[in-house]
Amino acid sequence: MWVRVATFEGADREKIDRLMADQMSSGEMVSPDGMTSALILDEEGARRRKFFAFFDSREAVEAAEAGFDRQGDTIPEEVRGKRTSVHYYEVLIYDGDVDAAKAARVSLLEGPSEAIDAGMDKTRSDTLPKVRAINGNVGAIGLADRDNGRVSIITLWDSGDSMRASAQEADQLRQRSAEMSDQQIANVALYDVSMAQTVEGARA
Repeated sequence: MWVRVATFEGADREKIDRLMADQMSSGEMVSPDGMTSALILDEEGARRRKFFAFFDSREAVEAAEAGFDRQGDTIPEEVRGKRTSVHYYEVLIYDGDVDAAKAARVSLLEGPSEAIDAGMDKTRSDTLPKVRAINGNVGAIGLADRDNGRVSIITLWDSGDSMRASAQEADQLRQRSAEMSDQQIANVALYDVSMAQTVEGARA
């Protein structure tokens, strides 16, 4: 599985959510071919939005670029914000009931690219069960960029309160995961989840 992550700065959250809902219900906005699910995160305290589009393969992501360009043309930049980056990531963990997510904590880890697979195996077998056992956790996603050795771990929560209540335990597990994987913690950010749906759910 692969994911396309587009970052937007200056998005008007209320307007874009309302416009997207109207366009999806009317059929004006159609998901690009091959997209299996979508996750939209809004960073707490900032007008920054990340749009995750999941596909079965990297080839499917690349083939969908024209569809994303057409989709973007239907929303004015002053509403959707300025697109500042687009990255592709390999999805190595996709666990739980992602559609139930209301909040997300994104941890960025950096280290040697050759250690990614072993580190993810340890995260999957050791850290993930502990995260999933925390009250309020509904899922987790692990992304890898092998070109620069970066790994993003996204933990998903049923509410912002649950996410914040888990902070101390999450800090300990993140540090343990980084140590096991020979990585350094580069950044941790908190997000509201504006959309977490399969393509079928989004169309409905």
